[in-house]
Amino acid sequence: MAISGIPGLGSGMDVRGMVDALIQAESAPKTAQLDRLEKTTTSKVSALGQFRSALSTFETALGKLNDSSLFEKRSATSSAADIVSITADSKAVAGKYNVQVFNLAQTSKVALAGFDNASDALGTGSLTINVGDESLNIEVGEGNNSLTGIRDAINAAGKEMGLSATIVNDPSGEGGARLVLSSTESGTDADISVAVSGATGELGTLAFAPQSGTEADFQPTPVDADNPRAARVISYSRDANFAIDGINLSSASNTVEDAIEGVTLTLKAAQSQEALENAETVNLGVAVDKAGVKKSITDFVDAYNKMLDSVNALTNVTPIADGNADPLAAALVGDASVRSFMSAMRSELGSPASGEGIRILADLGISTQRDGKLAVDNTKLDKALDTNFEQVNAFFTGDQGLMARLENKVKPYTETGGVLDNRTKALQNTLTGPGGVDDQRESLTARLTKLESRLLAQFNAMDALVSQMSSTSSFLTAQLDSLPGVVKKDT
Repeated sequence: MAISGIPGLGSGMDVRGMVDALIQAESAPKTAQLDRLEKTTTSKVSALGQFRSALSTFETALGKLNDSSLFEKRSATSSAADIVSITADSKAVAGKYNVQVFNLAQTSKVALAGFDNASDALGTGSLTINVGDESLNIEVGEGNNSLTGIRDAINAAGKEMGLSATIVNDPSGEGGARLVLSSTESGTDADISVAVSGATGELGTLAFAPQSGTEADFQPTPVDADNPRAARVISYSRDANFAIDGINLSSASNTVEDAIEGVTLTLKAAQSQEALENAETVNLGVAVDKAGVKKSITDFVDAYNKMLDSVNALTNVTPIADGNADPLAAALVGDASVRSFMSAMRSELGSPASGEGIRILADLGISTQRDGKLAVDNTKLDKALDTNFEQVNAFFTGDQGLMARLENKVKPYTETGGVLDNRTKALQNTLTGPGGVDDQRESLTARLTKLESRLLAQFNAMDALVSQMSSTSSFLTAQLDSLPGVVKKDT
C-alpha cells in the first residue's frame, strides 16, 4: 500500500492522498448521520432517566401522604418535660391532664460487710441472693472464696435477673473492701437480701436482710459509727408515686404505660416539696398531630413543584442572542410521554372528589399558579385542618383519595416494564441493538475498507500503465532519433 505524500512511480501523482480523499468523501455523510443519531439518542436516554428519577421522587412523596396512620398520630406536650415527659399513640384520646410527681421509682442497692482486702479468702458455703421474688444461688468454693471471686460469680450468673456486683474500697481502711450489690428491678418489695448457708470462715458475715423500706421511709441506712464495716442499705427499692388529675397512683417503674390509654408517661424527677405543698402540677396535653399532617401536605406541594421544575428543564427551548442562530432545545422537547403525563397530572389535580366538604385542592388553600406550580395558603389550610380534619384525611388517603389517584397515573411511567422503561430500552437498541448505530458503523468501516482496496488497486494499475507508456514513449523516441536522415534540431 502506497504512503500518502509519495507520488506514484509512473505518473508522479499522490495515489494515497487521492484514495484518502475519495474515502473521506464517501464516509463523511454517513458518519455525520450516525454521529447525530448517536448524540440525539444518548441525550434522550439520559433525559428519560432524569424524568423517571423525578417521577420516582414525586411518587415517594405521594406514598407518604397516602397513609391513614399519618392522620392518627397524636402530638403530646408537657409543661415540664424534665419532670414528666409524654408520648401518645393513635389510641390516645385528645385531652389535658394535670400531674404531680411525689417520688420516683427506685432500685435496690446494698453494701455488704467490709473486709481488709478484696483478695482475702473468706471461707466456703452457699450464697442465696434474693431480689423481690427472684433468687440467685452462688456456690463459694476454694477457687472463688474472695470478694473478687464472689463478685465475678455474681456478675456471670446474675445478668438475666438484672443483678450486678462491684467492689468498693475505702481508702482510709476504716470501711474496708465491700461487695456492693445493685439491681435493675424497681418497685416496692424488690429489695436485695443475702442468705448464707453451710458457711465456713468469715463467709457468713456476708448475710444481710434490710429492714422494711417503709419503716425507714426509704432513706439509706446511715453508717454505724461503732461498726463502720457493717452492711447497710444504699438505696431501697420502691414504687413511683404520682397523681393524675388528683387521683393518687403508683408504679413499679418510672415508665407508666397503663395509667391513660394510648399514653406513655416517663417520670424523670420528683417535684420539690414547695411545689407539692403549693399543689403545683405539670400540665400534659394530647392532641391530633395537625402540624405533622400540615407538613406532609406542604411536602407534597414542594415535591410536585420540584418535579415540575425537572420537567420544564427537560422540555425547555432556550433562544440564542444571535437572532440567526437556532434556539437550544432540551432533549425532551415535544416528547409525547412527557406531554401525556403532565396532561394526566393536571387533569387529576383539578378533578373534584366525591362526597361533601373538601372536594378539590382549592378547598384546602392549594392553588395552581400561572407557571403551573402549586402554592399554599397557610391560613386556609390551617382552618381546614381545624374544622374538617376527617374530611382532609378522606380527601388525601384511601383507594379513591387524591394521592392514590395520582399514584395510579405515575406508576405506569416508573414501574419496571412501564412506559419509560420500554422507551429507554428501545433507544438503547438504537445504539447497540441489531441494525443500530454500532452495527451501522461496523458495516460502514467494512464497506470503506473494500472501497479503499479497490481504489488503491485501480490507481496503482493506472500508475503502472502510465509508467509502461512512458517507457515505451522514451524507447520510440530514442529509436526515431537514431534513424538515417533524421535531422536533429539544435535546442
